[in-house]
Amino acid sequence: MHELAVTEQILNLALRHAREADARQVTDLHLQIGALSTIVDDSVQFYWDIISQGSLCQGAALHFHRTPARFHCLDCQQEYHLTGELTACPDCGSIHVQIMSGQEFQLTSIDIET
Repeated sequence: MHELAVTEQILNLALRHAREADARQVTDLHLQIGALSTIVDDSVQFYWDIISQGSLCQGAALHFHRTPARFHCLDCQQEYHLTGELTACPDCGSIHVQIMSGQEFQLTSIDIET
């Protein structure tokens, strides 16, 4: 259900920037979502289709770009990508790791018609 609040924030951001650019229509929005994020693309799309009705963003396409999870082992200094479930460092087995990427959720660009 948190996708509704997130989608509302995306809409508000897009509308603010569209108005600042004197847009007639927002056509596309590009979203970067990390693999560790709990955001579900289909839920965002579902809410988007409802809440964007009657706005400059109505009919705009959402483009979801997933960022893989990347970790840095604080014991052996190895960096590795998560390929499935959350696991320890594949080199030394340590669970003392730092997340380098994969938690992102951001609106990276908006395409408009003026």
